[in-house]
Amino acid sequence: MSRSNSVYKVIHNRCLDLVKSLGPGEDLPPETELAARLDASRTTVRAVLEHLNATGVIRWSGRSKTIIRLPAPPDYFAEEETLSATERVETAFMEYILSGDLKPGAILRESELAREFAVSHSAIREYLIRFSRFGLIEKKPNRHWVLNGFTRDFAIEVFDVREMFELRALRDLLAHPLDAATLAELRALAKQHKALLERIDDDFLRFPRLDERFHKLITARLHNRFVDDFFALVSLIFHFHYRWNKALEKDRNRYAAIEHLAVIEALLKGDTVQAETAFRQHLQSARQTLMDSVQWD
Repeated sequence: MSRSNSVYKVIHNRCLDLVKSLGPGEDLPPETELAARLDASRTTVRAVLEHLNATGVIRWSGRSKTIIRLPAPPDYFAEEETLSATERVETAFMEYILSGDLKPGAILRESELAREFAVSHSAIREYLIRFSRFGLIEKKPNRHWVLNGFTRDFAIEVFDVREMFELRALRDLLAHPLDAATLAELRALAKQHKALLERIDDDFLRFPRLDERFHKLITARLHNRFVDDFFALVSLIFHFHYRWNKALEKDRNRYAAIEHLAVIEALLKGDTVQAETAFRQHLQSARQTLMDSVQWD
């Protein structure tokens, strides 16, 4: 299997997290069980096992897959390598909007975006067409794209839908035991949130990507294409919005990171009541922050 395959790399990293949780001398479960635990096909799991055997993480002999050593940081694929082409374009576009301080009416040219993001014109065009149905960007006939503004009423409507989706997703998440991959992602998010808070003065602009990962983890269990699609709009408005009051950005990101961490730590402790309480508080704060901090059109 190609090592450029983002799905393979995601499963590879999940398997390393499972190896780390079990420790040297333990055996990995059978392939069928591994595929279920890692949410992957048996073909992908087999390719991952072959690679781990070749790199000395496990010793694979017949049905026995014994862990030889703990994985080291170089064994993992970097986070950006685990993103699909669509996700790479989406993330790059959000960061471009965030860092560019663009105003309503700003022109977006496909050729410039393709060059900026190092992706094909077709990938950019596909993303912009898909995103344009929300009304925040618009294609002028035979011309370029234009970034539109949005109103307070529009944002309130979006936030109302966001709350319904995310609270439904959280209840589903809390109704079942967390699997190894979800626990590993929560531990990684906890570590990264703490590191961000320690360096908040310098790294506060890195928060939007963590914010996106945190909320995707909450909604992932729904496996609902409409929810996934909706959160492309949520990402732009609530994580990467171009009309935020930049003077308050560091404090806003610090408070949100602290609220995320409260939810994550409650989930890791299995405290479902506290997790839901903390998450509701986070949504309430996010709504109020949006209303207070955005320069409305």
